[in-house]
Amino acid sequence: MKPIAMLLVCAGLLAAAGKETFTGTVTDTMCGGDHKAMNMGSDEKCVTECAKMGAKYALWDGHAAYELSDQAKAGRFAAKKVTVTGTMDAKTRIIKVDSITAAK
Repeated sequence: MKPIAMLLVCAGLLAAAGKETFTGTVTDTMCGGDHKAMNMGSDEKCVTECAKMGAKYALWDGHAAYELSDQAKAGRFAAKKVTVTGTMDAKTRIIKVDSITAAK
């Protein structure tokens, strides 16, 4: 029984390895960090409208936007500061989202 328990613990640790935490604002890939040029009013409205027009929800860290894999969860946090847990593919600049929560 002990080898099975040890195997499960190791599998859990390996699954958690590579997970990162990212904090930033949910934006869209069209506007990035600046929504003034779209002249749509609030940042939340701009992010939502740009997503409706085909842009992807992304995380803005103050310097760059990283597309988020879970568009449904991200949409609930348009223009809000969040913490995302997941893994980033540096080549595609896409964060594979495990969870998104409001930042404290």
